[in-house]
Amino acid sequence: MSLLKSSLLSSGERYWTSAGSMKTVWKWIILVVLLAYVVTMTVWANAEADRHKCRGISVSIKGDGINDSVTTSAVLDLLRQYPEKIVGIPATRVNTLGIEQYIMRLNNFEDVRCHITSQGFLDVEIQPMIPEIRVFDGDQSYYVNKDGKHITANSAFYVDVPVVAGHFGKDLSPLDVLPVVRYVERDSILHNLITMYVVKDKHNILLVPRFTGHVINFGDTSRLKEKRRALLTAYHNILPYRGWELYDTISVKFKGQIVASRRDKRPLYPFETIIEEEDPEEASLPDDPNPETNSNQNPKTETGTPAE
Repeated sequence: MSLLKSSLLSSGERYWTSAGSMKTVWKWIILVVLLAYVVTMTVWANAEADRHKCRGISVSIKGDGINDSVTTSAVLDLLRQYPEKIVGIPATRVNTLGIEQYIMRLNNFEDVRCHITSQGFLDVEIQPMIPEIRVFDGDQSYYVNKDGKHITANSAFYVDVPVVAGHFGKDLSPLDVLPVVRYVERDSILHNLITMYVVKDKHNILLVPRFTGHVINFGDTSRLKEKRRALLTAYHNILPYRGWELYDTISVKFKGQIVASRRDKRPLYPFETIIEEEDPEEASLPDDPNPETNSNQNPKTETGTPAE
């Protein structure tokens, strides 16, 4: 009986040992098959990717803008100058990061994102920089956005914004004139009246109207509503009667005052110049050889008698 029991135990151990070995074998077989499948699919995917070429470039502009077509054309022209080939190469080899950095170097955009679409196109998403003014500083010209960032000015990225002329540096920034520009652009009357701005310094911001003859000195960026009222008062009650060509500068920079500078700087009431004519008879007389002696003599009246 004990012999039979021992035989059964021995057979059971051999069975479970054999079954455990088979499970291990099957696990390794499945693992090898899965690995082979992954390798095969990776090779196939790479082959398919290499077979699919970049078919073209599409540009999409984020936000609403009146110059989207100009920006799209400019970006496409820029990518034609990209040092590496884009269209026609395998889509996986298109350097999207390098293209983003290449476009961003112009400083004309807030953000640039590139990716390959499922149709095989390089999609370039552009977030344009929104300029507020265009600055002319000597022989330099550039746009400035709300944060003061300079944007390259060229014909490909032209934007119709207010023009500001002046010499800007450490002590004077284009941002210093933005409050006046924004106020004028929001006002329906001033917007149609003013064509450009000339900045002498922070306290002398000049507005150039559409009709020639004079400029408007708005001073600094304070009391803008008051200055607007003063300017319209000058236009309604002074210039129509005094003449539109009489003054070259209308200044509303001072509180409660309108100061006008005449174009003709000559004095209105010149002093009379008296020219003393020389008597011909006196001119023919010889000079007195002893002027000191004669000066010590008693003066005489017109009748010849000594003066008392």
